[in-house]
Amino acid sequence: MADRKHSFPPVVDARVRLLVLGSLPGERSLAERRYYAHPQNQFWRLMSPVAGQELAPLPYEARLAALLAAHVGLWDVVASATRTGSADATIRDIQGHDVAALAATLPELRAIAFNGGTALRHGLKQLGTAAQRYEIVALPSSSPLHTVGLTAKLPAWEALGTYLR
Repeated sequence: MADRKHSFPPVVDARVRLLVLGSLPGERSLAERRYYAHPQNQFWRLMSPVAGQELAPLPYEARLAALLAAHVGLWDVVASATRTGSADATIRDIQGHDVAALAATLPELRAIAFNGGTALRHGLKQLGTAAQRYEIVALPSSSPLHTVGLTAKLPAWEALGTYLR
């Protein structure tokens, strides 16, 4: 039987212009209590050009601080769910976060980016009509399970920088 998994608190402040939403942290991230902890997940490498510095070598708290300094927030669309392993395809019995409520607390928010198709599908449902207030960006997943290489994913992720200027 699949265990119930719970996501982390949002990483945001009042200066966030771009909110990047994933689906639900994978097993490694849950075990380490850190977003995108699996070394093969490409998130920190994909976000480095957006943040204007190499994030992967930094300690975790410094990575989060660098995102906030670049006006980027981080959260997940799934508050809790049952899932076997780390694959989004096995997520069941979803309780979503109130993404619209969080977005409403961010006065500078211009865009919401979704890290992968599962995050996009659930996040758009959660936003409802509030989605019209923001630029919505569908990103190729940073997950190692999404086998498209880093080079192919990078242009879509680098384009996030346009929402920060």
